[in-house]
Amino acid sequence: MFLSSYNTIIFDCDGVILNSNPIKKQAFYNATISYGEHAAEQLVDYHIKYGGRSRYEKFEYFVHKIIGRESQAGEIENLLDIFAREVKKALMKCEIAPGLEDLRKATKNSRWLVVSGGDQAEIREVFHDRGIDKYFDAGIFGSPDDKDLILKRELQNGNIKTPAVFLGDSYYDYEAASRAGLDFIFISGWSEFEGGKEYFIAKEIAVVDSLTGML
Repeated sequence: MFLSSYNTIIFDCDGVILNSNPIKKQAFYNATISYGEHAAEQLVDYHIKYGGRSRYEKFEYFVHKIIGRESQAGEIENLLDIFAREVKKALMKCEIAPGLEDLRKATKNSRWLVVSGGDQAEIREVFHDRGIDKYFDAGIFGSPDDKDLILKRELQNGNIKTPAVFLGDSYYDYEAASRAGLDFIFISGWSEFEGGKEYFIAKEIAVVDSLTGML
């Protein structure tokens, strides 16, 4: 993969650094089950289909499109609070990608940053508490800003120095990387993108099972 040839390596969080995709899926379901099982299942399906997008966008879609009405005062905020409480505790316990520290050592001259659909403050706190924030010298970024905005901003301000590569586990990650003019590597092991491995192989996009596959 010659990762060391890149000046900047950009990581998604869920499904790449943390084995947190099942956590998020269950939290979306639990946050919306009061609206009915069918509605909650529809949100989970949307979440899986559009992995990498922010929770803010997903809950707005849930109320406006799945429930089919305008949101009431404080409704989106309440859903976000329920979701965040469930996720925070679980993120402190889920598996960290094997090989993360060794990969950092192998790419010591590259800048590392996180660009995630997860909540920025939440990710920064979890990474700090779990002792992995030190690896990401170029910063940890997330929602409410979306990935397109973050990548554009960090490229413009020189924080992302090219050549750069995005390590992601979803089609949305690939789209965001492509729009920003970045190379992309699909991390398949924890991905919820059904058929993703075959899809990217057919497109001649690099695919690895985990971070250890790049050592």
